[in-house]
Amino acid sequence: MDAATPTSPPTVAKKPVETTHHGRTRVDDHDWLRDKEDPEVLAYLEAENAWTQASTAHLADLRQTLFDEIKARTRETDLSVPTRRRGHWYYSRSFEGREYGATCRVPVSDPEDWAPPRPAEDCAPEAPALPGEEVMLDLDALAEGHDFFSLGGASVSPDDRLLAYAVDVVGDERYTVRFRALVPPDGAEPAGAPNDVLTDVMGGVTWDRDGDNVYYTTVDESWRPDKVWRHRLGTAQSDDELVHHETDARFWTGIGRTRNDRFLMIATGSKTTAEWRVLDADRPELGFRVFAERREGLEYSLEHAVLDGRDVLLVLHDHTGPDHELGVAPIDPTPAEEWEPLLPHDPAVRLEDVDAFASHLVVHQRSGGLTQLRVLELGETGEGLPAGVARDHLVDFEREIRTVGSGSNPAWEQPTVRVGLLSLALPTSIYDYDLRTDELTLLRRQPVLGGYDPDDYAERRLWATSTGGERVPISVVCRRDLLGPDGEHPAEPLPLLLYGYGAYEISMDPSFSVSRLSLLDRGAAFAIAHVRGGGEMGRRWYDDGKLGAKQHTFDDFVACARHLVDAGWTTPERTVAEGGSAGGLLMGAVANQAPEQFGGVVAAVPFVDPLTSMLDASLPLTVTEYEEWGDPASGPEVYDRIAAYAPYDNVAALDYPPILAETSLHDTRVLYVEPAKWVARLRDRAVGRREVLLRTEMSAGHGGVSGRYRAWHDRAFSLAWILDRLGLAG
Repeated sequence: MDAATPTSPPTVAKKPVETTHHGRTRVDDHDWLRDKEDPEVLAYLEAENAWTQASTAHLADLRQTLFDEIKARTRETDLSVPTRRRGHWYYSRSFEGREYGATCRVPVSDPEDWAPPRPAEDCAPEAPALPGEEVMLDLDALAEGHDFFSLGGASVSPDDRLLAYAVDVVGDERYTVRFRALVPPDGAEPAGAPNDVLTDVMGGVTWDRDGDNVYYTTVDESWRPDKVWRHRLGTAQSDDELVHHETDARFWTGIGRTRNDRFLMIATGSKTTAEWRVLDADRPELGFRVFAERREGLEYSLEHAVLDGRDVLLVLHDHTGPDHELGVAPIDPTPAEEWEPLLPHDPAVRLEDVDAFASHLVVHQRSGGLTQLRVLELGETGEGLPAGVARDHLVDFEREIRTVGSGSNPAWEQPTVRVGLLSLALPTSIYDYDLRTDELTLLRRQPVLGGYDPDDYAERRLWATSTGGERVPISVVCRRDLLGPDGEHPAEPLPLLLYGYGAYEISMDPSFSVSRLSLLDRGAAFAIAHVRGGGEMGRRWYDDGKLGAKQHTFDDFVACARHLVDAGWTTPERTVAEGGSAGGLLMGAVANQAPEQFGGVVAAVPFVDPLTSMLDASLPLTVTEYEEWGDPASGPEVYDRIAAYAPYDNVAALDYPPILAETSLHDTRVLYVEPAKWVARLRDRAVGRREVLLRTEMSAGHGGVSGRYRAWHDRAFSLAWILDRLGLAG
């Protein structure tokens, strides 16, 4: 062994800090790790990285094998299905040996033909993918010289002559926007692009209809998007006009433009309350007007549509019920009491979003834990339907367990709907649904090289019983040849990776992963526990897993793990749990509450110190998160509730399963200090195995490393550790 290779975990100094709230005193030995400018902190993180590398050195060959498998299954030189917007088809390209690829476009050759152009099968990396290709952004060139690179929003001006694009080269999600000239629709030489540079922008920009101005959002010191600005091309950022400033620290704000370019809309919202401002480009003298003033507990969103020959705003809202109703209102400010129902509230159907087009509406909804696409065709009013709606139906998919959604559909006048379909076994499949014929045309299925066949894998939906008799859905997949004679359960218990999240009403719907095949093909199963706190079963599912009901999230995950054991799918020692961010909080909580149920835990960018973070209103996101977790400074009840499950506060003298904690130094959403403190306390207090590892990416953000090859290596590291815990590393 090299002399520099550590032979034991690093030690970390204890520097106790005592705090008292509501008569409760906490002593935190490790909060000094918060200062990432401190050389001692950086040295500790590097020492942990060295120990992690030393502890997993025996997996080095497996990591390389896993990377090679991911690479071999991926078509490295590829392009997305082109999407039509005004006079061009837009698509992205990837190239063998390149991390980031390019964004491109070609002119529309036939305005009447909405079938996307197809490239030649043997399209070479150095050749145009389609005739007339214009490379708008060479992302590898932009990333050159940077350890981290992320493209934020990239938006083309309404006259198709300029591109505004946002770049982050640190990982802190504070973007710099620049402008680039594009080939004009008439094919003339591109005019010069403005040299304007906008810094510290949140994501990207929105053009106005005339293309003379862009709007963008900035954040305050706590990383809350709080200001919307208007920038006139050719002027300095210091001269930009502040259009809206949201002063309530619970609320974020942002801006967008409607599909037909007529309206600019500023959305302002907290976790439970919304307020929108609307600028009508046909009546700009009116300025931005509040559509419906904020009312505590009232959520709504807006979309412009033309129904029965009149301009209206579609209002998706919870005024009449928690699972939302789709209402109709005039384009002028209108209170909730005057919104007319288009799709009334139905407690069995959660309405999640609506997209409006000239000839139809597409409603994203879910029922029974599964996603659905609903199409309302516009025209002469059909029998029993609202005015202006000719037909109301679901897009039919034969696959029982699946995730469906609409893809990129930017054109107001398009007669088709771009649809995405995938599952745990089915690679992402892109269709065009033609409203004129009801036909689904498969445009592209994510290629998986090496002879992959989805039918070689079996997907099942199971149900666990949790607190209060609640039935919790589980999605599970394994190789079909591992099932027993009944075809429903494995012939013998399998090694199993169980994933969970459970927060923000975010649904962990079944999805496909190339890297997961390396797990499945070695004989493991993969499952998702659709726990409360997510949105899989409607708004009630979310409400019953947050604030005072947060413990249900943890109960559900443990119940799912136990059900998988009881049903013969796995055993506790061959079950590894995985979750990230708020799902990392879930991992920390179940490790404290049911350590015997798991043979390993992977916690990615984990929110494991919620009590400290929620007590500090200056930290990113804290105040906006009060409606998710509660404000522990507000009183002892909330303080005690969070303290009762907070992973860091509840580390005890337990025999924890092996734990791999992964974080990023520049993460602004969940600070690296949380897993760093957690690992230090686990090492100090745990008994028994005490196999705890911390891996910190020193140049990455919340989403981890950038670049696809680096991301593959990153996932290979985690997968190798998981396979080792599952007994499949050999």
